[in-house]
Amino acid sequence: MSRANSLTERPLWLDAAAIGLLMTATLKIMANATISPALPALEASFSDDPGAAYLTRFLVSAPSLSVVLVAPFAGMVADRIGRARLLLAGVLLFVVSGSAGAYLPDLFSILASRLLLGVAVAMVMTAQVALVGDMFTGAQRSAFMGWQTAAINFSGFLYIGFAGYLAGLSPRLPFFVYALPVVLLPFLVLILRNEKRPAASAGRPSELPGGTAVGRWFLPAALTGLLTMVTVMLFFLMPSQLPFYLDRNGFDAASATAIGLGALTLTGGVVAFTFRRISERLGLAVTFGLGFLLMGCGFAALSGAALWALILAGAALVGAGYALVQPGFLMLALQVAPPARRGSVAGVVTTAMFLGQVISPLALTPVIQGFGFAAVYLGAAAALCMLAVASVVFALFRHRGRTDRNNDTRQALPADL
Repeated sequence: MSRANSLTERPLWLDAAAIGLLMTATLKIMANATISPALPALEASFSDDPGAAYLTRFLVSAPSLSVVLVAPFAGMVADRIGRARLLLAGVLLFVVSGSAGAYLPDLFSILASRLLLGVAVAMVMTAQVALVGDMFTGAQRSAFMGWQTAAINFSGFLYIGFAGYLAGLSPRLPFFVYALPVVLLPFLVLILRNEKRPAASAGRPSELPGGTAVGRWFLPAALTGLLTMVTVMLFFLMPSQLPFYLDRNGFDAASATAIGLGALTLTGGVVAFTFRRISERLGLAVTFGLGFLLMGCGFAALSGAALWALILAGAALVGAGYALVQPGFLMLALQVAPPARRGSVAGVVTTAMFLGQVISPLALTPVIQGFGFAAVYLGAAAALCMLAVASVVFALFRHRGRTDRNNDTRQALPADL
């Protein structure tokens, strides 16, 4: 299903299918963080349960665990039955399982619904990324990826703010926020009606750009997933460790974290709108390099003295850099994926993103306890700067290779051409 020609004439914000895909992308941030404001009151309401303290905290990360386990299979299902069908089914499951916490009787059943919510997120994210590849090409795809990152950043404010208000009324009310995606169903039905399945490879193998056979798609997809996982693992130092860093340095953790992460998401949302122009001007590899460099500078600022100027500058730089690399990962995944395998590649990248979130606190918390926040932030800065250098070197070698091929082609032409 390609809408490139129609979308060239119609802005994204006027296209119903594009709006539907943009909004479904925001479900990723809704899944985990929306109930966070209600956790203390929810724990108090189940105070008779001896495991309440542990179970209530696990409710936030439980969906990520399901996504890691299910996303690869969801991607394969998307390739077989159609991406729009899986997206519609995933959104329906998201609404039912997400809102179930408002009325389920105990923490164990709520936890089960959260795990089921993760299955829904895996279905939605893999199908959504694959549909972006089906519906958009070239500059329109770059523009959509930038808009998508901005939508995810700004929607986090709305979802969490609304949930915070509801949590003040009752710890169960924030679960009803998960019912909001029901308004997307008309947009998703429109996408379903217009979807055309990629043609199966009948007489000869499909080809990737550059002549790579379909059978070789997995290695570049796996490398893209590995880079995604490492980057997300480092980025997740912000939401998972910043509150403890601020608390240790004498700040009021709740308000200071809100300000710091607010600077991160706002800056990221603004920079994401420029992704198309930057990637078109610099190329995707150099855009990665710029994003990694900005993130590295942000963590370097955080490794210094615990001053508001450095904290806000560091958070803003990390947010700006991540706003360039996050859509870049999805662009890269769609470039390496043959049309018939877009769902599978989307599953690999989705798994990598959520696996990075799961691994980050498990792997980096012991390092922080052993060496301190400053050392870990400085180490993250060094790793990201090395990735920036590698991205630029890759771009230079690629440019040199293209130049050499063009020169060889000119030399092979007859003298009169």
